[in-house]
Amino acid sequence: MLRFQGGLAKDLCDKHLTASRRDVLRVGGSGLLGLSLGGMLRLKSSASDQAVSAPGWGKAKSVIMVYLQGGPSHLDLWDPKEDVPENVKSPFTNISTKIPGIQFTQNLPRLAQVNDRFSMIRSMSYSPNGLFNHTAAIYQLMTGYTTDKVSPSGQLEPPSPKDFPNFGSNIVRLRPTDEPMLPFVMLPRPLQESNVIGKGGTAGFLGKSFDPYTLYPDGDDMDMSKMERIKIDDLQLRPDVFAMRLERRAKLRDMVNAQMPDINRAVENYQLDTYYDQALNLIVSGRAREAFNLSAESSDLRDRYGRNTFGQSCLLARRLIEAGTRVVEVIWPKVANSDNHSWDHHSGLTERMRDRSAPMLDAGLSSLIEDLDQRGLLEETLVVAIGEFGRSPQRGVSTSGNNNTADGRDHWPYCYTSVVAGAGVKRGYVHGKSDKTASAPLEDPVHPIELLATVYHAFGIAPETIVYNHLNQPRELVKARALTALFA
Repeated sequence: MLRFQGGLAKDLCDKHLTASRRDVLRVGGSGLLGLSLGGMLRLKSSASDQAVSAPGWGKAKSVIMVYLQGGPSHLDLWDPKEDVPENVKSPFTNISTKIPGIQFTQNLPRLAQVNDRFSMIRSMSYSPNGLFNHTAAIYQLMTGYTTDKVSPSGQLEPPSPKDFPNFGSNIVRLRPTDEPMLPFVMLPRPLQESNVIGKGGTAGFLGKSFDPYTLYPDGDDMDMSKMERIKIDDLQLRPDVFAMRLERRAKLRDMVNAQMPDINRAVENYQLDTYYDQALNLIVSGRAREAFNLSAESSDLRDRYGRNTFGQSCLLARRLIEAGTRVVEVIWPKVANSDNHSWDHHSGLTERMRDRSAPMLDAGLSSLIEDLDQRGLLEETLVVAIGEFGRSPQRGVSTSGNNNTADGRDHWPYCYTSVVAGAGVKRGYVHGKSDKTASAPLEDPVHPIELLATVYHAFGIAPETIVYNHLNQPRELVKARALTALFA
């Protein structure tokens, strides 16, 4: 009996070429067809070569995920429809954009003037499997997987070490940076629905060393000046500890370690030196502290981004990327199931979107794309703006068990819009098309996990790359192919 011990092909240099147990089980059947194990591995290598030669492969050095938590209405922002029933048509007027024939609503005047710098996917779509509500949909979007424990309402259990990793954790593990900078930052608040906080926002079974650095300033979600009170105490040198003294302490540690080989061997799997050196470099370099200093920017630029939590978070994302951070996730600063600036517009959509949420999105996202482009950072920085779903085409109907007024739309995962820019992404391109009422894709549907596969592809990471979960079971990063049509 042929038995395979341990993780398969973990010792290969090219991690993305590792054979899964599923692959090995196929060998028996493939032998009948004249396909040997060597032939199978050659085919996998060939598939990898095709990925490397595909458009967009390895173009990104960093990514900013602008996560519009709550589910923005595509019909009332960037996919408005004409000649539709009154309860479908947006209450807002349409405006022209830089792309001929493409219209936005009046809510996005500034994005309408820069949409020749990004791509739009108007055919985001998935059929829910316990994903009608926010938490499970968030988990799918951030990890590429659904969970086993999903209640009928879509609520999940709190974060667990068994969770699949956030895509940012996977990226910083597979594409580590040598810069003395925080590799992965999440701001200005955690992922949350009701009392489930942080689900899909951790490194899960990869371990806490790949968790994001979380920057959550004190203050209520409606406190628009909270970014002025950023605290980075753990990145500060105490007044009585100078950098040189800290470095001397590191040398002393090395001397002690040299006299303790047995202890070193006992803890070698914990990579204590690596983590210590990373922390030391972060503190001594001062680069992280400087990146968080928003007051270094001109008042005019800060005004352009918007003097609010979202706008200043977008500006901080640019500063972090410029300083060497690999992954930044900007979480919309108002949770679902709430009023005012939330995208969860079950009621009061017209006023709330026109006066609160849309102006912040329009200023913050347009300024981020313009700013990155003007500084030459957009060439190697991927920007993704997306919610966990869209909103129902018909106002006032219930699709998820929620109550909706005549001026509200319910959850709608079957069709919505996302924005992608930078790192070789086409400019002024619209992928896919929704039907007459924006209820379903008319052309080229795109599942959100395909968008995650595209992010990995942009970093030169094959989406089928194997990671090992808490039970040492092999799992693909994401079970989807990259959307290479987005790339020039």
